[in-house]
Amino acid sequence: MRSEAPIHVLLISYPAQGHINPLLSLAKCVAAKGASVIFITTERAGKDIRTVNNIIEKSFTPIGDGSLTFEFFDDCLEDDDPIRGDITGYIAQLKLVGKPFVSQMIKNHAESNKPISCLINNPFLPWVCDVADEHGIPSVLLWVQSTAVLTAYYNYFHKLVRFPSNEEPYIDVQLPFVVLKHNEIPDFLHPFSTFLSFGTLVLEQIKNLSKVFCVLVETYEELEHDFIDYISNKSILIRPIGPLFNNPNIKGANNIRGDFVKSDDCNIIEWLNSKTKGSVVYISFGTVVYLPQEQVNEIAYGLLDSQVSFLWVLKPPVKEAGLEPHSLPDGFLEETSERGKVVKWSPQEQVLAHPSVACFITHCGWNSSMEALSLGVPMLTFPAWGDQVTNAKFLVDVFGVGIRLGYSHAENKLVTRDEVKKCLLEAMAGEKAEELKKNAIKWKKAAEDAVAIGGSSDLHLDAFMQDIKKCGTVNIQKT
Repeated sequence: MRSEAPIHVLLISYPAQGHINPLLSLAKCVAAKGASVIFITTERAGKDIRTVNNIIEKSFTPIGDGSLTFEFFDDCLEDDDPIRGDITGYIAQLKLVGKPFVSQMIKNHAESNKPISCLINNPFLPWVCDVADEHGIPSVLLWVQSTAVLTAYYNYFHKLVRFPSNEEPYIDVQLPFVVLKHNEIPDFLHPFSTFLSFGTLVLEQIKNLSKVFCVLVETYEELEHDFIDYISNKSILIRPIGPLFNNPNIKGANNIRGDFVKSDDCNIIEWLNSKTKGSVVYISFGTVVYLPQEQVNEIAYGLLDSQVSFLWVLKPPVKEAGLEPHSLPDGFLEETSERGKVVKWSPQEQVLAHPSVACFITHCGWNSSMEALSLGVPMLTFPAWGDQVTNAKFLVDVFGVGIRLGYSHAENKLVTRDEVKKCLLEAMAGEKAEELKKNAIKWKKAAEDAVAIGGSSDLHLDAFMQDIKKCGTVNIQKT
């Protein structure tokens, strides 16, 4: 009996840590199901990935029944080019150089009798759908925010409900299944947002939904079934396939990572091992969020006053931002040396899975939110912008795993040391802490069931692989 030819899949990622991580997890999941997968991003991101993770470009790595290869393209900019600090200009540059690179790769594979079966991209690279269209190849979007947030963008784009405007900036938004206040919608959609260009970029992807045959979402059925059904019925098939990072099929590929920064993994885990169960607060605000120095000070004093043990990721700001690194109050490190640890980077999935971690002060990015939900860790929400403010609403009021601590940057409110102390103590012990932990464990169990063999996410991933096979491969004319 003739063996089935492998499916060849290209995944193209915007070169930011929060975009690369979920798409790389998807790449490993698709490879584990038997596909030959090529993961593509920029050479500049690739340089960091190769250095930190010992990854060799174009090297063939077996994963499950398939394989994974990395390829990188030059964005043709100097490291100090000002375009890097302009999101709109930089995305235009990626389109300029990325489209011909991906198009040529498709042609090369066709000429080698290894035709590409599917293209997958994440938001900020809507032109990938156009390349797929030009070559007659099916394409798919990996949505890296929640399905609830996708529902908000969908309703905004199609003008299905009223959103805040310059004339009515403070109205509630009546989305299906939930009412969001003006400061709970993805704030790229608010007329007062200082990040409107980001909203424009995301809406460009919403406009292109007609060009993809489905949307894969980093979520699970049990968490967001109402919103999943809503978008699937109104617009495009949604396949929830998360939590991707916790998929048991890729446990053997944990060494294949897309981190930009090397963490001191051994020392961090050893330190956590020295702490008692449920005694440590983990603090991290993701890879992009930059807090005002005054807010960092208040968090530090709140940690001092509460006397809790903590692991704090205080990373340097990205170079393009031109911001000063944060400093800590005089004597802080000395006074907390027995119960605290401050690092520049951490293996977050391992940290959140550690039994000594009691709760997580988070910026509520969807990657971090999914990791905490899937690992059963309660959260103190500290959103900054974008979908984070919506995620915070759901973590607190819908999923019941969070305490509201911080405010969005747009609200420009300082969270005092007293508020930090109060919320920390509330999340660590007592009736509220028990309630949060109970709900967190419920969502952890649901996440584990979803990615187990025969679970909802596993079945959606299998169905997606069958979708690709049904679409078939396309012979590309040699040019």
